[in-house]
Amino acid sequence: MKQKRQVAILVALVVVAAGIWWWYFRGEKPVVTADMGNTQNYPPIKVEDPKPRIDEIGKARKTEYKNVGGRNIFSAIIPPPPPSKAQVEKAKEDAEAAAKAAAAAPPPPPPPVTLAPIKYFGNGTVPNGTVKLAFLTNGEDVFIVREGEVFQNRFRILKIGNTLEFEQLSDGRLGTAPLEEQAAPAGAAGTTPG
Repeated sequence: MKQKRQVAILVALVVVAAGIWWWYFRGEKPVVTADMGNTQNYPPIKVEDPKPRIDEIGKARKTEYKNVGGRNIFSAIIPPPPPSKAQVEKAKEDAEAAAKAAAAAPPPPPPPVTLAPIKYFGNGTVPNGTVKLAFLTNGEDVFIVREGEVFQNRFRILKIGNTLEFEQLSDGRLGTAPLEEQAAPAGAAGTTPG
């Protein structure tokens, strides 16, 4: 019974669809035309010579865009107005004052003198106690230098203590190097043969 009811509903829907289709496409539809009004009194456009002007077309093709006033026609951002004469004069005065201040200022101090990459890792004295020694290292190389001695033809050792004071021979500038403690090699501390 249920299936017969579904078939009946389907047939009814097909009949309704056919009726709508027949009513929509049954006859000719009226053609809609635009109302042109009264075209008899329309005056034609006056054109002196309707032929194309080749010389003016060539002239127009050769024209180039020249930017006047610094405005980019492809940008929506408006450039700031040009500075006034008073602003230009003030900028010149400020630049001159800055140049004078830079010329009057003393030059910056030279960079500090360092022994880099050489490290000061210890000091000592000769058994009689009159000669002080500094122990310096450069990677694997170890140097022993006395007070007053020239080291690597660049530095004169002035005083040996917790800091090493030295003089650079090329320009006489003084420098100091702190005492850097180094860790003992592995296995050297706290082991005694058995």
